[in-house]
Parts: sequence; structure tokens; C-alpha cells
Amino acid sequence: MGLWDAMLRTKVEGKIGSDSLQGNVDSVVFFRDRCGRMAGHKIAHATLKGPSVVKEILIGITLGLAVGSVWKMHHWNEQRKVRAFYDLLEKGEISVVAEE
Repeated sequence: MGLWDAMLRTKVEGKIGSDSLQGNVDSVVFFRDRCGRMAGHKIAHATLKGPSVVKEILIGITLGLAVGSVWKMHHWNEQRKVRAFYDLLEKGEISVVAEE
């Protein structure tokens, strides 16, 4: 047991102070990787992963299609309003000249 292990063990024993929990603490404290270093940090970061390029591309395509569809429907609606206005103007039902 090295100096670091002894210091860490003393810190953990001082914090817990219970003999019933000591067996569990030893199994966590003395978990080591192949090089003999403490491997606790590897367990904590095992769930963190980098971005998935394929997933981001698919999300981008999906969002692009959704927003593009909404934008296109907005323009179709505006175009319908303009056509309706000019149809009414041609039929003489409305006028752009103010009546006196």
C-alpha cells in the first residue's frame, strides 16, 4: 500500500467512522486500473460521449424540413391572399381609390 492509499484510506475512514461501512469503502477506494492508478474517474466519465455526427445530421435535416415546410405554408397563404385581392380588384368588387 502506497502513501497515497494510506492518506486516502485515512480520509475515508475519518469521514465514515463506521466499521460496518468499511468493507464497502475499501472496495471503492482500492479499485485500480491496469497501470496501478486509481480508476474511479474512469467510471464517472464512462457515460459521457462526444457528439454523434450521423445523429446531428439527421436532426438537422428533420428540423430543416419542418421549418422549411412551415415557411412554405406561410408563403402559400400570403400568395393566396394576394391572388384573392387581385381577383376582387379585377371583378370591381373592391377599389383602391378612396370614395368621395
